[in-house]
Amino acid sequence: MPRRARVLLPGVTLHLIQRGNNRSACFFAEEDYLFYLEHLADQARKHDCAIHAWCLMTNHVHLLLTPAKPESAGMLMKGLGQRYVQYINRTYRRSGTLWEGRFRSCLMQEDSYVLACYRYIEMNPVRAGMVEHPAEYPWSSYRANAQAEQSALITRHSLYQALGEADGARAEAYRELFRHQLDPGLVDQIRSATNGNYALGSPRFTAEVERVLGRRVTRGKPGRPKHAAEAD
Repeated sequence: MPRRARVLLPGVTLHLIQRGNNRSACFFAEEDYLFYLEHLADQARKHDCAIHAWCLMTNHVHLLLTPAKPESAGMLMKGLGQRYVQYINRTYRRSGTLWEGRFRSCLMQEDSYVLACYRYIEMNPVRAGMVEHPAEYPWSSYRANAQAEQSALITRHSLYQALGEADGARAEAYRELFRHQLDPGLVDQIRSATNGNYALGSPRFTAEVERVLGRRVTRGKPGRPKHAAEAD
């Protein structure tokens, strides 16, 4: 069966996840996280991707980004993946693949899902039971977004910018979003759409994406298609 083509559009925000092969670890020491982030920033600049949020877990990576061109996200992940695998194999004297294969991604309707996806990404270490609060985890964008820490990697999304008139006000408003847990149904929506390489948004949004791309961008209904005589 052919692989599903990714749903990518320039200027539309994308949630992206890449896992270690067989869910094995892909970060082993502090230096590994730092190397990855340095080259993520470099590849983002090189391929015109604005990084809004990120989280590096032990065996997978989450990114929220907006690509400037259709090929931007793919080129970023290709360049970053090659450099990081070379570094890991050289450092730990290993060989072979590190990642499970192609990254998975979800194109999302901005006004409905982007700020929720910020929270989804930065709450990963909490959901995994690694920390009690996202500020305690050093390998995510939470401190940059919620505590106004300086970051050469982060580009503020327009919806984040709209939270306040100054950095402090935006960070305070952003922290308020974390006072309430994400709805479990919304977590499932983001996870399902990302794993399936679908678009996430209203019927109008997904219909517009389908019109532009010329193909289906949402999950099909299970079961065999109805014949004309069976139609409702």
